[in-house]
Amino acid sequence: MAVGLVLWACSGALALADPVTEFQLPNGLKVLVKPDHRAPVVTSQIWYKVGSSYESSGYTGISHVLEHMMFKGTPKTPPGRFSRIIAEQGGRDNAFTSRDYTAYFQQLSADRLPISFALESDRMKNLLLREEDFRKEVEVVKEERRMRTENQPRARTDEMLMATAFVASGYHHPVIGWMGDLDSLKVSDLRPWYQRFYSPNNATLVVVGDVQPQAVKALAEKYYGPIKPSTLPEIKPRPEPEQAGERLVKVRAPAQIPYLLMGYHVPRLTRKGPNEEAYALEVLAGLLSSGKSARLDQNLVRGSQVASGVEAGYELVSRDPGLFYLGGTPANGKSNADLRKALEAEIRKLQEQPVNPAELEKVKAQLAAGETFSRDSGFYQAMQLGTYETVGLDWRQYEQYVPAIRAVTPAQVQAVARKYLVDSNRTVAELDPLPPVNPQANTQGAPAHAH
Repeated sequence: MAVGLVLWACSGALALADPVTEFQLPNGLKVLVKPDHRAPVVTSQIWYKVGSSYESSGYTGISHVLEHMMFKGTPKTPPGRFSRIIAEQGGRDNAFTSRDYTAYFQQLSADRLPISFALESDRMKNLLLREEDFRKEVEVVKEERRMRTENQPRARTDEMLMATAFVASGYHHPVIGWMGDLDSLKVSDLRPWYQRFYSPNNATLVVVGDVQPQAVKALAEKYYGPIKPSTLPEIKPRPEPEQAGERLVKVRAPAQIPYLLMGYHVPRLTRKGPNEEAYALEVLAGLLSSGKSARLDQNLVRGSQVASGVEAGYELVSRDPGLFYLGGTPANGKSNADLRKALEAEIRKLQEQPVNPAELEKVKAQLAAGETFSRDSGFYQAMQLGTYETVGLDWRQYEQYVPAIRAVTPAQVQAVARKYLVDSNRTVAELDPLPPVNPQANTQGAPAHAH
């Protein structure tokens, strides 16, 4: 297919304001360009369809370790030089790995975009992956795991909630990987992973800023066009079996206060829909925890004072179905059991009584305003476009968010609460505090936990 067979499309909703231009190179690289001329800057992000949900036991964390290794150089760009070049040009760069994707970004003056493309396209296929770099970098990742998870009781509780709620889905694995798998990981494991997933036909390039789509297209053809596509592996679905009863997990770790999380399996946004339930769950999460006037804070923190902090959340955009969760920290003198009882009472209210229309309109307005203000950021816009495309949705669905939220009804919110927030669909994770350890003792040992 010649470059001339480029697919052009514009968002109908924003065609007059900030149109998104889409095209695809003959090697399969999809490119999304959204001009934003409010400042002479640009955000460039390259998104790869690979993350921890693609990994198998024994290799968990490999996507994240490879992300670290992507800064260890190519024959053209010595180790550490990538970020120095970007900094010398007045920009910044970084990367992130999730369950569903790995992405790299640069933020620069708009006239420096060719530098970003030259560096990023080079490391798409020419990464060195040297043994000596890997040995050092995997130790960096293991220390990151100790600092952010092993020695963080709440993070360990979050991790155990996911590992208990998901038994077949790739969401069972933490993004950073299990320590035992990191211990046995080899650089020879990373090479096929890199060759398999880092290719133009497994990536989406998103550019937002003071640019013209035709100029970006010419740059993409110059720098990414010569890269050959790969034969992508077949990704088998890993559907989570229906949960048949409540699951419980308790984490015992040195901590000051207890902590409780309750997660329920729920659907996510899909490409073909219907998506009314997904948007209703998004509104339900806002109803419970969006701001100080939300129900959980108002009723459990300032009202009954059973909690010192509460939270609820839902991930609308993901590759596979995830969890709707509620949780928090009991107030002084209260227990996880007290907090759980109060959270369950809030759920029953949602199931038994439709939300007052005025309360629902307020929450929908908050969500719509938050989304609208977030779009002032070019980085945020690129993040949303990249996420939607990489998890298998259509970037145009990003533009449907606000009208879809506005269309949610009280009956739809009540229906998803009745359907999904039920005991048999629930996983409960509790942090049971142990006395603090001696700070002079070895802090690298994993605290005990029990399922």
